[in-house]
Amino acid sequence: QVQLVESGGGLVQAGGSLRLSCAASGRTFTSYTMAWIRQAPGKEREFVAAIIWSGISTYYADSVKGRFTISRDNAKSTAYLQMDSLKPEDTAVYYCAAGRGGTYYYVPHTHDEYEFWGQGTQVTVSS
Repeated sequence: QVQLVESGGGLVQAGGSLRLSCAASGRTFTSYTMAWIRQAPGKEREFVAAIIWSGISTYYADSVKGRFTISRDNAKSTAYLQMDSLKPEDTAVYYCAAGRGGTYYYVPHTHDEYEFWGQGTQVTVSS
């Protein structure tokens, strides 16, 4: 079992930046690929980014490529999502998730590949 707690959400103007954190506890952090998934009101969940245990391989949705950066600090059992050049359409609840899959050649990027989820943190981008 892995417990995940997100933090760092808030209200920011368009063009601004936020950094989300996901603190993990429980099982060995390096056993898991970490991901960020978001859901806006009235919309389906959208897979945002993922990073395998070593940090070597990452995945980004086209909608965030070049603006968001996912990273992890295995010594702190924490994953991060640096969000720059934020747009109003980035407004959503952002969830951290952990899953056992992931290799150098394949980074899991569908919701059902992740078994543990946090409670989410709200990100609101004003225009």
